[in-house]
Amino acid sequence: MDMNKTSKFISLILRHKPEVIGITLDEHGWADVEKLVAGIQRTQAFDMEMLEEIVRTDHKQRYSFNEDKTLIRANQGHSVPVDVELSVIKPPEVLYHGTGQKYVDSIDKIGLIPKSRLYVHLSGDIDTAVKVGSRHGKPVVYRVASGRMEEDGYVFYRSVNGVWLTKEVPVSYLEKS
Repeated sequence: MDMNKTSKFISLILRHKPEVIGITLDEHGWADVEKLVAGIQRTQAFDMEMLEEIVRTDHKQRYSFNEDKTLIRANQGHSVPVDVELSVIKPPEVLYHGTGQKYVDSIDKIGLIPKSRLYVHLSGDIDTAVKVGSRHGKPVVYRVASGRMEEDGYVFYRSVNGVWLTKEVPVSYLEKS
């Protein structure tokens, strides 16, 4: 079994399309672990031990179990409307957004928008932003004046795996690094 491929499949299920294996997410994004495992088993060899390994070793910490491991959810990145119970948190003065060169013209015109996701994802450091941007071709990093945004009434959240989230970032708060 290709663990990376299976992890991406789980990401698709828990963030975007739970219906591909016939499950549903509750209003907070939680899925029943037994139903998730059974759904994946229809197309490949899979069990609870493999799921626990994927959750434990995922370097981006994409997933969380509840305390007794009967429920699982993606920590962020959803395109389906769920409330993952994020806490509002005061951001640092500057956050970063990594993207690919091909998106620069659009971002320079309209700012950062969530597109198919619920939030814009921001990084706390340049290195992480460069890694994220590299996934989209030649990386470009924007500095986000998050402190100024927060003073102006924009709300920020921080997911359990450390990704900063906000609904949008207008052009006036962006500067290419």
